[in-house]
Amino acid sequence: MIAIDHVLLSDDVVEQQFVCDLQRCKGGCCVDGDCGAPLTEEETHIIAKIYPKIKGYLPAEYVAEIEKQGTHVMDDEYGYVTPTKDGGICVYAYTEADTGIVKCGIEKAWKDGVVDFQKPISCHLYPIRITEGDGYEMVNYEPRPTLCKPACRLGKKLQVPVYQFLKGPLIRKYGQDFYDTLDAVAQKINGSK
Repeated sequence: MIAIDHVLLSDDVVEQQFVCDLQRCKGGCCVDGDCGAPLTEEETHIIAKIYPKIKGYLPAEYVAEIEKQGTHVMDDEYGYVTPTKDGGICVYAYTEADTGIVKCGIEKAWKDGVVDFQKPISCHLYPIRITEGDGYEMVNYEPRPTLCKPACRLGKKLQVPVYQFLKGPLIRKYGQDFYDTLDAVAQKINGSK
């Protein structure tokens, strides 16, 4: 366990390797889950505000689901989450026609400069999951056993630790100083092996 400020990270975050392999998984993390992507309360407000701007990036059937369910829903276990279509695919997703890869409509709008919100932090940090405790956050590495096998293989082949693959999202969530501290700790841990 690694402790930095109020954040407790599992050793797997620095010891395991991971690099998304979209050609193999086809963005399955947006399709298959217990519920939609977890959202912070702040993110629910942001998404509600930007929804009119991202609506055009989404398939009509997903827009219909958002109109029916709302821009977010409540899950008994995870709290605020993105709505899903028939308990499966996230309604903010779309499928690229030429590749069959499922991607995020919010992120596409962000890349196009239409909105300044990239996507929910829980999506950006995947396969890291954060659990809130009493005054602390638990950060765990939780790839899906079958879906993420290609990403685990690619990470090992390229020798990219999870925390390095997720450098941008970790800095977005916790800041540059946090990441620099984590990197220094990881170098010590991985160097001692």
